[in-house]
Order: sequence, then structure tokens, then C-alpha cells
Amino acid sequence: MTEPVRHLEIKPSQSDIRLVIGASAMGTVFEWYDFFIYGTLASIIGKAFVPSDNELVRQLVTWAGFAVGFGFRPLGAVLFGYLGDKLGRKYTFLVTVTLMGIATAGVGLVPSVEAIGLAAPAIIIFLRVLQGLALGGEYGGAAIYVSEHSPPNKRGFYTGFIQASVVGGFILSLAVVLTCKAMFDAETWAAWGWRAPFLLSIALLAISLWMRVKLSESPVYRAMKEEGEIAGNPFKESFTYPGNKRRIFVAMFGVAVGLTVIWYTATFSSLAFLTGPMRVQETVAQLIVAGSALVGLAFFVGAGALSDRIGRKPPIVWGYVATLLLLFPTFWSFEWALQAAHAASPEGTVVPDMLAGIKIIGALTLLNAMSGFTYGSVAALLSEMFPARIRYSSMSIPYHFGTGWFGGVVPLIGTWVVAKTGDIYSGLWYPWAMVLVALVVAAWGLPGGPPRDFGDDAA
Repeated sequence: MTEPVRHLEIKPSQSDIRLVIGASAMGTVFEWYDFFIYGTLASIIGKAFVPSDNELVRQLVTWAGFAVGFGFRPLGAVLFGYLGDKLGRKYTFLVTVTLMGIATAGVGLVPSVEAIGLAAPAIIIFLRVLQGLALGGEYGGAAIYVSEHSPPNKRGFYTGFIQASVVGGFILSLAVVLTCKAMFDAETWAAWGWRAPFLLSIALLAISLWMRVKLSESPVYRAMKEEGEIAGNPFKESFTYPGNKRRIFVAMFGVAVGLTVIWYTATFSSLAFLTGPMRVQETVAQLIVAGSALVGLAFFVGAGALSDRIGRKPPIVWGYVATLLLLFPTFWSFEWALQAAHAASPEGTVVPDMLAGIKIIGALTLLNAMSGFTYGSVAALLSEMFPARIRYSSMSIPYHFGTGWFGGVVPLIGTWVVAKTGDIYSGLWYPWAMVLVALVVAAWGLPGGPPRDFGDDAA
């Protein structure tokens, strides 16, 4: 086995690192905006594209469509991971962001089920597949690109901005939806105004391409190319490189599965819970979830910076333990905070008073903090776990299998379990169980001690 290319001792100028982080992070924000806008507008998408008058059926089919995008992320990880290791980091994530922008705009152009029948949901599913493929290549490219530009003592801090960009995409999706709803009257919004957030992705694509095309190739990839260290078959080598199967297992079940079920519970599941069983008015619920996610951004960057000092493992384990202890009480607190509002309005939607709203935002911020601790250092951790020659493939495959197949189904499984049991809290058992699995695997398999670059002696 060829000696892996070690991470270079990089001392970028402040202007260089600002460009690398800014262009990579903004592109990631836009990419996740494109992917998340479907979930943010899930209720109206169900009405436009699902041929059923049953609200539960609409919810299940819509969230199944949401999950389809996640299901295809691993295939995107394999495809674009291969290209990223063979052809370079920069050009691969230029392709992924282009594919994502086109697919998202396409959703805004698809006629409703009333106009073209079952062809409408079929086209939507196809576009979600394209989105899943694109996202499967995007995260690994952006995370590795920033990591390979970062000095080792600040790698967690710098890549923390990429992690926070995922949340930024969700916040942007809510902000755009709320802005568009304010611009249109209710009738126009329901008729066609909801399409505007999807069509906006064309402008975001243009901005992202303009920013990213100015970037140079990763210095680590350039060094590998100059030294003839490019992998012949990155996908195959990801499973034959010594110790890599174990690393992939740990990355998938100890990292990706845990962080993603926490994050989707804190965002989409909490939004569905507030607008569903808690009967909070939709716009108010969106503002609450967006506000808590915005405050929670600091924990993603902070956890990344903390991991530079104490190691990657402790913040992740702390986040898992806190989630196991506080997940159910966090959701119970919503009902406690809304007792007065529910008493005043036994039926129909409710608008919580300021104190109740602050309590809910506080509880959700706590959940976002747990997410930040499990998520903030992950780009740096995964980059360090795998050899540079197959890094794009090796970190993308477990990340997108874990997040796509276990995290993307959180809203779908939660909705189905609640429908079967009648218990509004029963849907939380799935993420709770997945976090428990992640804690056990992480405690056993993640490397302890201070951060270190990948080496042949790394287990």
C-alpha cells in the first residue's frame, strides 16, 4: 500500500482563508436551501402534487418524497466521491451545485396533479432523485476542500462553518418562505406564489457558481496529483485500504446516524410537531423554529473550535448523552408552554403569547445546541479519519448512507408511528434509539486524544 499523502502544513493568508470558507460555506447554504425547501413547504406540496384528499395520506406521501431524496444521497456519494478523488475537489462540487439548482427550479415549474394527473408526483420524485444525487457529492466536496486548506490547529473551527451552513440552508429556506408569504395574499400564495422559493434557486445557483469558480484546487489534491498518488479506483480502495472498513462503520453508525437524527428532530420534526399536534399557527411555528436554529448556529462553530483543543470525540459524545436525557422533556415542554393557548382555543390553530414563545424557542435552542455539539467537528473528524487519496469517497459514503437512510426518514417514521399509536410523542423513540446506537459506536470506535492527521497507524 502506497504511503498516504500527509496533510500539508498550510499557512494561508487571511484573505485566502476567507475566500475558501466564504465561497464553500455559501455554496453549501444554497445547496441545502434547495434540498430543504421541499420539507419547509411539505404541506403545500402535498396539496399540489399528491392525488388524495386524506390529510394523513398526503403527509405520508409527501414525507416519503422527502425521504426519496435522502435515499439517493449514497449513490451521489459514490458517483461524485469517485470523481472528486479522481478529478479534483473543486470541479466536482461545481457540478453538484449546478445539478441541485436545476432540479430545484424544476420543482417550481411542475404543473399540479389537477393539471397533468399522476405525471406530477412522478416528475417530483424524479427531481428529488436528482437533488439527492447532487447533495451526495456536495457535502463531502465542501467539507474536504475547507479541511485541506486549513492549518491543523484550526481545522475544526474553519470546517465548523461548513457544518453551520447546513443549518443556514434550513434557515434560509424558512426566511424565503416567510418573505414570499408576506409578499403575496393568501389566495395568490396558495395558487402559485409558493413556487417562487423554488425558482429562486436559479439566482442562488448563479451566485454560487460565481463564487466557487474563483477558487483554486485543494493543495492536498494538487500534491497528490504531482506525486502520482491519485487513486486508481477510489470506491474499491475505500473498502480495501487497511482499516478502512472499520473506519467507515464508525463514521456511519457512530457519527452520521447520530448527528442527523438529532438535527432533523430539532428542525423538521419539531416544525411538524408544532403545526400538527400542538396546533401552532404555521407562520408562527416557522418563525419559532427559524429563531432557535439561528441562535443554535453558534454551537456548531463553537463545537468545531472546541474540538481543536480537546479532541473531536468529547463534544460528540456529550451531545449524544445530553440528547438521550433531554429529548423527550424538550418536546413535553412545548405542551406545557402552550397550556394557556390550548385552553383558550380548544380547537383550531393557536398563537402562543410572548412568554410561551420564548419558552419554546429556549427548548428548541437547547436541542439545537445538542445538534451543534454532535455536528460541529464532524467535517474535520471525517477528513482526518481517511487517507487523502480516497478521502472524498471514504467520508462521503458513510456520511450519506447514515444521514440519508437513517436521518431522512425521521419525519416519515415519526408521522407513521404517531398515526399507528395515537401517542403524539411516540415518534421520538426512533431518533432516541438511533442516538443510543450512535453513542455506543462512537464511545467504542472514535479516536480519542488530540486531533491528528490520518496516518497508517490510525485505527
